[in-house]
Amino acid sequence: MANAGPRFKNVTKRYGRVIALDKFDLDVAPGEFVTFLGPSGSGKTTALNILAGFADATEGEVFIGDRSVGGLPPEKRNVGMVFQSYSLFPHLSVFENVAFPLRLRGVGGDELKRKVGEALEMVHLSDFAARRPNELSGGQRQRVAFARAVVFDPPVLLMDEPLSALDLKLREQMQLEIKRYHAQIGCTIIFVTHDQGEALTLSDRVAVMRAGRIAQVGSPKEIYDRPNSQYVAEFIGNTNLFRIQAAQGGTWEIAGLDCRLPAIGDRDPARTGLSVRPEKIRPVNASQEGGLVFDAKLTEVIFKGDHVQYAAVSSGGAPLVFQDHRGPGSGLMKSGEQVRLGFDPNDAVPVTLDTA
Repeated sequence: MANAGPRFKNVTKRYGRVIALDKFDLDVAPGEFVTFLGPSGSGKTTALNILAGFADATEGEVFIGDRSVGGLPPEKRNVGMVFQSYSLFPHLSVFENVAFPLRLRGVGGDELKRKVGEALEMVHLSDFAARRPNELSGGQRQRVAFARAVVFDPPVLLMDEPLSALDLKLREQMQLEIKRYHAQIGCTIIFVTHDQGEALTLSDRVAVMRAGRIAQVGSPKEIYDRPNSQYVAEFIGNTNLFRIQAAQGGTWEIAGLDCRLPAIGDRDPARTGLSVRPEKIRPVNASQEGGLVFDAKLTEVIFKGDHVQYAAVSSGGAPLVFQDHRGPGSGLMKSGEQVRLGFDPNDAVPVTLDTA
């Protein structure tokens, strides 16, 4: 399959006075799986629609490989598209739904049969070729939509929240299917979602979006372990955000924890918070003490099966959440219990605080 990486160069999209996309820059490598992640109104679908040709950029350029595609209609951009609603033709069979983009491109006869057969085999629906969409489950319809999007070997595949209509179990199953498809077909995929779990599971890189801009882009591990801002830290997973109460002598005092740690670089402590993931905070006893240690009172206990989530308030009044993964002989602590907690200073990630 021919491969190409899309590029957004200083792309802006305005709707009247509303700026939906603001000086958006991103290079996607050939064969890469990149997810646009953000809440409603963050600009992720606008960026996808501009790349697909469903909307025009107000400013800037969009490329697929070395070719500028600005002004080209969607059918001339040679990209596959999987929609949230599947958009299958209800009066056509599974075979004819998948064959539709090939017929548009003048493919017929044995070549059409071969390509449709290969696409249906890839999504494990060869035995369903004669069925209509209303005779399929939600997951099967999603797989038909995927087969239709890739049957003509597009260099770029765009997926706009394709799993949001599925229940949790099926959504998780389809995530693994999409990873398998990507490894098998090797095309470049841009995936749009507001679901952080999907983004972390599927992506080579995640572009976290906010107000039409990229707040941070990086691998799922980088985004989760080293968020650059309060917004990213709180949007990706759960986190504890501690503020700096005072800075003196090259150290920072953490508000509410009665702990100090060395100042981090030349950051302004008034605009810096410390993000500590719940799994990094642990109960400690006297023989284990090390790092940053403080007292707290448990306020809530939530049983999650493989782990227990606890809410607590430190002796200095800071609310926090931590997790205890269940091991052999581990028990449940109780709400109201006094505990000693701690975390490694290296797990306190400095982030820029929101100004709003």
